[in-house]
Amino acid sequence: MSVAAAAAAGYLGRRAAQKERVRILYRRALKDTLNWAVHRHLFYEDADLLRARFETSKHVEDPDTIDRMIADGEAQYNKWRHPDPYIVPWAPGGSKFTRNPTPPEGIEIVYNYGREDND
Repeated sequence: MSVAAAAAAGYLGRRAAQKERVRILYRRALKDTLNWAVHRHLFYEDADLLRARFETSKHVEDPDTIDRMIADGEAQYNKWRHPDPYIVPWAPGGSKFTRNPTPPEGIEIVYNYGREDND
């Protein structure tokens, strides 16, 4: 592999990693915006503003500038994260998670209640 090909591969690998970090940052910020919005119509306005903020930096090509912008965005996201995010009740950390724990050893659950054999 030539030096130019190695440099191009390194550049493309760095750009792919940057795109992934931006995608993850955008998705996290969008989900967190939903935690701050009380009503769905407020969320849509905030989501549009968030998208516009990401779109304004779309034209930047310098990898070092992009890395700095991603780091600034991640720092700002961590600063403004919701202190008590919404967690769906049945997910880990939700209010209903493990509400009905598995039964102790030796207890049998009959799932065909009412349809037992009458022998």
